[in-house]
Amino acid sequence: MDLKSKDNPAPGKIDARHARVPAGQRIYAMGDIHGRLDLLRPLADAIEADDRARGPAQTTIILLGDLIDRGSDSAGVLDFILAWRERRPLRVLIGNHEEVFLDSFTQTDALRGLMPHGARETLLSYGIDVPDTDSATLRRVQDEMAARIPQRHRAFMAALEESVLIGDYLFVHAGIEPGVPLAAQDPRALRWIREPFLSHAGLYPYVVVHGHTIRPEAEERPNRIGIDTGGYCYGLLTALVLEGGERRFIQAEERDGGIVVRQRAATD
Repeated sequence: MDLKSKDNPAPGKIDARHARVPAGQRIYAMGDIHGRLDLLRPLADAIEADDRARGPAQTTIILLGDLIDRGSDSAGVLDFILAWRERRPLRVLIGNHEEVFLDSFTQTDALRGLMPHGARETLLSYGIDVPDTDSATLRRVQDEMAARIPQRHRAFMAALEESVLIGDYLFVHAGIEPGVPLAAQDPRALRWIREPFLSHAGLYPYVVVHGHTIRPEAEERPNRIGIDTGGYCYGLLTALVLEGGERRFIQAEERDGGIVVRQRAATD
C-alpha cells in the first residue's frame, strides 16, 4: 500500500478505501447495544457462523461500549457478554453510559442525571424500581444497587478498555480530538466527543471506527466509520467486518415483530 499515491497524498494518513488489517486477522466490531439482548443474541450467532464459514483466522470481536441503558435488558446483556467472553476472547470498550453508571453507585447527581437517558430501564432489569429522583430515594436506590447488581458486572464495566488499534483501524466509543496524537488523547473525549470529530474532514493515521452518535445506517466517511445504528430506537444493531482490505456489515434488525439478520457490502 503506497500512502504517497495520488489517492493518499498526505504521508502517514490513511483513507478508508486503502485501510487494511494485518494478514491472517479478521475483525468484527459491534456498535452500541444499549440493553437490546434480543438484537445482541442473533447478531452474535451470525458473527460466530460467519467466522466459521470464512475459515481459520486470528479473529477479534470488539464491542464499542454503551452496552447498557435505554433497552429493557441491560443485566441480560452483561450476562451474555460475560458468558461469550468465556468461549472466545472479546475486546470491550467503555462507553459514556458505563462511565456514568459506575459513578451512580456513589454519586446521586450522576444517578439522577442518567435517569432520563436509560438508567431507569437498566435498574429495572435488576429488579430495582425508581419511583422518584429525590435525594432520599436515590440513596435508597444506591443501597439496592450495591446489594442487587452482581459484583462481576460492576468489576467488568470498571475494567473496560479505552481504545483498540489494529492495523489501519482505531476503535473507540465516541471518537477522537482531531489533531491530537493518540497517546495524548483525553480519555473522556474518547467516550463523549461529537464535535469537532464528526465534521472533521481531514484524514488521520488510521480510520476511526466508533459508535456513540446514532445514525439510521452505518456512516462511512474517508476518515471514520460510525456504527451506532440505534439499536434501542431504530431496532438495528450493526457489526462491521474487516479482513485484509475488505469491509462489510452484518446487522440484526427488528422487523414485523421479529428479528432478521442481514449482510451488506460497504460502500467505497
